[in-house]
Amino acid sequence: MPSTVIAAIKYNEPKEILRIVFVSGSVYDYLKVPADLYRAMISAKSKGTFLNNKIKGFYSFRKMR
Repeated sequence: MPSTVIAAIKYNEPKEILRIVFVSGSVYDYLKVPADLYRAMISAKSKGTFLNNKIKGFYSFRKMR
């Protein structure tokens, strides 16, 4: 999963929480993200672009770190 801004992507399917760990060390949980959107992000060519175009601004989030 090479990305210049995203270090890791984790998903809690029962709770529909998408966790994004950034290279900078910041961690964000995006809430009520459907599993099919998570799967689309995993298969996207650019994870950062997908995050900016499909997740940010569309889903509530919590900054964890």
